Amino acid sequence: MPRGVPRRTALRLLGGATVAGGLLAMSSPMASARRDWKPVAEAVRREYLWAWQHYVERALGADHIKPISGGREDFFVEGHSIGLSLVEAVDTLWLMEADAEVQQAVQWIKDNLSFDVDAPFQVFETNIRMVGGLASAYHCTGDQRLLELAVDVADRLLPAFTESPTGLPYRYVNLATGAVSVPETNIVEIGTYIAEFGVLSEWTGDRRYFDLAKQAMRVAFDKRTELGLLPHDIHAETGEWRNRQATVGPPGDSYYEYLWDGYVLFGDEELRQWYDTLTDAILAHQAERHQNLLWFPQVDAFTGDVLSRDQSVLAAFYAGLLGESGRLTEGRAYHDAFNIVQDEFGVIPTSVDYSTMSATDRSNALRPEFADSAFMLWLATGDEIFRERANLHFENMLKTSKTTYGFASLADVTANPPSQEDTCPGYWWSEQMKYYWLLFSDAQRFDYQNNYLSTEANVLRGARR
Repeated sequence: MPRGVPRRTALRLLGGATVAGGLLAMSSPMASARRDWKPVAEAVRREYLWAWQHYVERALGADHIKPISGGREDFFVEGHSIGLSLVEAVDTLWLMEADAEVQQAVQWIKDNLSFDVDAPFQVFETNIRMVGGLASAYHCTGDQRLLELAVDVADRLLPAFTESPTGLPYRYVNLATGAVSVPETNIVEIGTYIAEFGVLSEWTGDRRYFDLAKQAMRVAFDKRTELGLLPHDIHAETGEWRNRQATVGPPGDSYYEYLWDGYVLFGDEELRQWYDTLTDAILAHQAERHQNLLWFPQVDAFTGDVLSRDQSVLAAFYAGLLGESGRLTEGRAYHDAFNIVQDEFGVIPTSVDYSTMSATDRSNALRPEFADSAFMLWLATGDEIFRERANLHFENMLKTSKTTYGFASLADVTANPPSQEDTCPGYWWSEQMKYYWLLFSDAQRFDYQNNYLSTEANVLRGARR
């Protein structure tokens, strides 16, 4: 498993680039003038630490804080919080140089976190959040106990792979007994492991993690249709497709992301070939221009017929993935499309029908994907327009989601004011606030040229200790 290929490998594909101020900058007629982003960075850190203090005071160890009432909420299993938000927060706090808070969080993990829970846990979510969160916390702090816990929970997930006749993981595994369940799955939940499992293979010398993750990806790739597309639903026991629809949004999104990421992190050329093959097919058969904007409708993977022009906010990540893999024209164009949605609604709805620019799901659970792709495209181009867009994303979140004890998901972004829900997802602590911080702060603890952030924005490469 070769090492040392930086995440920004794609930057080598871009001509006319110069390094300035530690970041890659490109001259472009589209580029905006630079501004002083330090006040925005300070606001991001201030709001994050304010929310963290409320979590500590009212919900320490809970998976989620209820930001309106100040209550606690479980995520994985009712009655079994395992400190999800806290684990998700460690690397963000560390990047913000909030060292007292990092120590507090790590101490809670070392004193309290146990995965000996006799209940089924969703394998995909447990991996990206807990394996990834602990691995990132270890990468940032160097505390060996965090790596031991990451290995412990990863080992408890392995029966989902090893008990499957196809190598496609079951959706659920009991962390205490290893019992597996629910073979009806999708390509996201079988293909989003190579980053977290791969770094564990690197750090422990045990190839099982990497090999099991890659084999699951291979099974799906080998079943692509004649158009080169992947339906999104698959059966773990039979390996047969359960639907015909292909999408770059959920539940298809991070399968494609992790093909590229597996290449970038580990230099695996086969993963790069798979990524290029599928991306070429997506651009050929799914890309659609509507009113001069680039979109990716859901299509029949066997015929290419358009099935739906609903676009999930989660699909906004794809703009950044296209950009970082060397397809900058398409990446910019897709981000432009979502920027139109942001201009139209303020907070981007969970889904819109782009043919009518109407919200088909008016909620927004503090979704970070637009900020994610802004960060990736800014790294790839140096164009200030992506920081401007992310700044507006941050301002809109402050206006609509800030409440008594933290930041709340929105039930209806079209209401005036947008209506809030008494929940704050664990990924808020790991994702958009980290993207904002890295965009605006010139963070001293982050290597802007050689780094890796997972689908959950966990820092698995690039921490400067």
